[in-house]
Amino acid sequence: MGSPAEIQALLRFLSQDAKVPLATAMGKVKILQERRLTSFEIISKTPLSAIQAIFPDEKLAKQVFNAARRLSKKRSAGGDQVESPKRRKRNASSDEPLTPAAIESSLALPSPSTNEEEIMGTTLITNRAPLVLAFAVALLKYTMPEQPLSSRLSLAQAVVSVNSKSKAISLGLEKGTSAENEGWGQGQPGVNILGRSVRVLKRWGYDPKDGDLAESAGDAVKKEETKDNHHVESEAELNQLQAEPEPALWGLDLEALRSSNGPPPTGAPAQSASGLPIYSPHSARAYILKSFASAVDESSASSNSGAPKKKSGIVISQEKERNLGLLLGALDLLYGSWVQTLDRDELDRRAWTWYVHTRPEVESGVAGWGGKGQVKLSDILGLRRKV
Repeated sequence: MGSPAEIQALLRFLSQDAKVPLATAMGKVKILQERRLTSFEIISKTPLSAIQAIFPDEKLAKQVFNAARRLSKKRSAGGDQVESPKRRKRNASSDEPLTPAAIESSLALPSPSTNEEEIMGTTLITNRAPLVLAFAVALLKYTMPEQPLSSRLSLAQAVVSVNSKSKAISLGLEKGTSAENEGWGQGQPGVNILGRSVRVLKRWGYDPKDGDLAESAGDAVKKEETKDNHHVESEAELNQLQAEPEPALWGLDLEALRSSNGPPPTGAPAQSASGLPIYSPHSARAYILKSFASAVDESSASSNSGAPKKKSGIVISQEKERNLGLLLGALDLLYGSWVQTLDRDELDRRAWTWYVHTRPEVESGVAGWGGKGQVKLSDILGLRRKV
């Protein structure tokens, strides 16, 4: 059996480069490995007849064979070229991958506000989708605390997209059915967030602290203290101590998967693998940062003579980020008041009810699609558990 990286690369080649339907590709990976055809380079040097023995469909076999040859030629051509020193210097920093710690740091959101008085007096203007995103991102800190920010953003965006797709179909804005209902998520693990089931990919081996020197030093000290102070009484206890934590997750974009792979899959169930389309945490972050404007104070606006002074783009962006911090602070206060009383499943179920109670009012039906309205943060605080 090949390494996870080899399996992922092979699956990526079949599904993306050779355009093999995903379910078919997944069913052939093991056979290819057994016959030691573990990369497109090896496949390109293999007789077509050997490929046809694995892919009985002649057209599909030729797709795999030709894609492997095409990629091998590209690689050979690229390998014969010498990169100029200037270009090499310019690309040096961009070629170096970010550490997980750096990725998480780049996704940082505004700190949740703890100023309850300011939160109570704040009213935002937004539409419903980014509010769902904010409710989900904040909720996951309590229902799935092991998930890093990159995962929480990806999973929250998955909820927004699944919800929007369902609503668009019900309003007649889109025809057909969702990719989930067509079976594109079959075999993939799923999680429930805000009452919605979303399919996920497991990010095995991803440690969000990897690359953080301060965290690494602290972890080393803790491990030594555990070794010195903890008496392990059995092998089972030792295994429990060494057990790998729950992996980080990506939200799987089934609609993009359907678009890139043609007809619905049949046969082999799906498995987790990289190279499959996911909901980008960076896109989710960019969306949530720009979505919460301040409500205009009509009384103060009418008392000022003349046209109001126009704000610069920088000022508006800063204001929206501050508003997001106030919203996240309100949600933290709400979830924090219930987390010791409700289990995670019940907290998830209630969170959707709380969202519905506080979401902006818009016109019903198609007319209200994408419409904006007011969100009073005092309404969110009013849902806290009464002590």
